[in-house]
Amino acid sequence: MTKKSETTDETKENRSADANQRDKSPPSHERTRSYFRRLRLRLQVWLLIGYALPLGLLVVYFQFQFDFHLKKSAKLQLTTLAESKRNTIDLFLQERVLDLFNLFQSQGLDPSPTPDEMQRYLQNLSRASDAFVDVGFFDREGLQCGYAGPFPYLQGRDYSEETWAKQLLEEERDFLISDIYLGFRRKPHFTIAAKHLLGGQQYMMRATIDPDKFFLFQHNIHKGKVADWALVNQQGTYQIVDPSRARPLTQSDYIPPRSLPAGAEEIVQEGSTVLVSYAWLKEVPWAIIIRQPLQAAYAEMYRIRRMIIAVTGLLLLLIISATIITTNRLLGQAQRIQESRRELQSQLFQASKLVAVGELAAGVAHEINNPLAIIAAGSGLVRDMLDPDIPLDYSPEEVREELDKIDTAVYRARNITQSLMKFVSRGEGTPVATNVHMILDEILDGVKMREFQVSNIEVERNYDPAMPEILLDPDQIRQVFLNLINNAGDAIEGAGKISLSTRHDDGVVEVAITDTGKGMTTEQMGKIFLPFHTTKEVGKGTGLGLSVSLSIVEAMGGRIEMQSMPGMGSSFTVILPARRPEQVASEE
Repeated sequence: MTKKSETTDETKENRSADANQRDKSPPSHERTRSYFRRLRLRLQVWLLIGYALPLGLLVVYFQFQFDFHLKKSAKLQLTTLAESKRNTIDLFLQERVLDLFNLFQSQGLDPSPTPDEMQRYLQNLSRASDAFVDVGFFDREGLQCGYAGPFPYLQGRDYSEETWAKQLLEEERDFLISDIYLGFRRKPHFTIAAKHLLGGQQYMMRATIDPDKFFLFQHNIHKGKVADWALVNQQGTYQIVDPSRARPLTQSDYIPPRSLPAGAEEIVQEGSTVLVSYAWLKEVPWAIIIRQPLQAAYAEMYRIRRMIIAVTGLLLLLIISATIITTNRLLGQAQRIQESRRELQSQLFQASKLVAVGELAAGVAHEINNPLAIIAAGSGLVRDMLDPDIPLDYSPEEVREELDKIDTAVYRARNITQSLMKFVSRGEGTPVATNVHMILDEILDGVKMREFQVSNIEVERNYDPAMPEILLDPDQIRQVFLNLINNAGDAIEGAGKISLSTRHDDGVVEVAITDTGKGMTTEQMGKIFLPFHTTKEVGKGTGLGLSVSLSIVEAMGGRIEMQSMPGMGSSFTVILPARRPEQVASEE
């Protein structure tokens, strides 16, 4: 009782002294709070800078990239539209030329056609396209000797001095499509003409196209896709144009370059910038021009720009909120974590030791209990066979079979204990000059090779031809290579390949054993050299092979390196010091 009282008094005095000391200095929790407030502020500022600055730079970068690529995409899209429109017009003109040539193939075509025959020709053309206005037939002198259409006074007119007639007669092509012109009728139109031999004499057939009907026909085909389009010749004169914009034969404010077949560019038109695309026709030297206001051409770019700004603002808000919430939560727990850190480390260290001891104990118990159970069962059965009171029908062969099972279990238990002794003792063998290639070949050229052939496993050997003999214990290194080769074969499910390669450099010898098996995860690789740890099925391995192999290699002054990926196979490389007999002799 006296000692207890003295201890209690002493404890009270110590507590009183500690309290007085705390009164003289600022409270520890206040210092901690002040420290963490400053830490929180610095952490939040730097986190915001670290997250927001890269985000801002990325936004600026992607903004420029989006602008560039979307503008390029808009130009490409409008150019594609112009090319599509160009192809449609080329096809239309080709069909009209073919319609005109078909008139030459009409049965009974007379060099002096009657008005009824010409009217029938016009009806045939009108059925093909209502853009045809009239049709005329010309003799070799350029005189229109046959005509059908709304301008009967053109009958008998001399066209020999007309530009289109001269060009058709001079050119090698059998047809011609003229530019828009007024002609004798004083009305804008363009001519499609063809020449053909009849009775050895050359005649011409001409049809005219109404540009307004041609425009309406093409406009209806691309209705909703092209708002403003026109056809111009090489001088920039309108051939086909929207009547609301201009009239044929007037001058366009934009002449596309002739150097490229198609393209797009921005131009200033009537004080505003528009996107213009063009494509040159193949049948006639005209270019189709398509105009779009920038607001319509770059609508997608403007939409994505607004989306980027909105997403960036949302991300910044999320970053700020997440930074504040995360730092508050983390730093709120930091003090408690700091106080319990040492205790936790001690507990984790103790737990890791207990886990290792538990794994070792579980492995030993499992590996020893299995053969002991077999021995107990076998000896009990033999005892029952020899008991005269138990009526069992047995033969000496059956007794011998049970004894063989007992022997197998005894040898298995003996191998486990010997492996454990080697793992613990790390005894050194007698080193002699050893050829590692010979050791590998002894392992493979026998039962192992037949086993691999039956299992459809290919063995590839890539030996260093200049590999020297080194000082090793052949029995121990044979056990190492055998364990690694067995593991490689067990890791392969079905067909596969095992590669053995050797090399020497910088005073070391490397032997790599690679398989195409199932591989290992990072967690398995961290435990692969632990005693009794195995990835094989129960009963297929003791889990001591790699542990013993590592002990042997380390006792020789070497190491084992490992690489593996799930589903990609594994590679174990044994690295040994290249000590040669002559080096040892010179040292002695």
